[in-house]
Amino acid sequence: MIRRTTCPTCRKHVSTANDNPWRPFCSERCRLIDLGEWMNGNRQITSGETMPEAVRPRDPDIKH
Repeated sequence: MIRRTTCPTCRKHVSTANDNPWRPFCSERCRLIDLGEWMNGNRQITSGETMPEAVRPRDPDIKH
């Protein structure tokens, strides 16, 4: 059974079949647009949880 979903970038209907090389996107263009948004920091996954201070990365102590 072929299921359909929407492209996360342009919202067109796309097939989730294995023969769609860009799934879940409709095209390579939409895939690259999405990648660019992630790399620019415009997209992120938020969990709603904050990282405890003990495991939060710190800036290295730089002495001049």
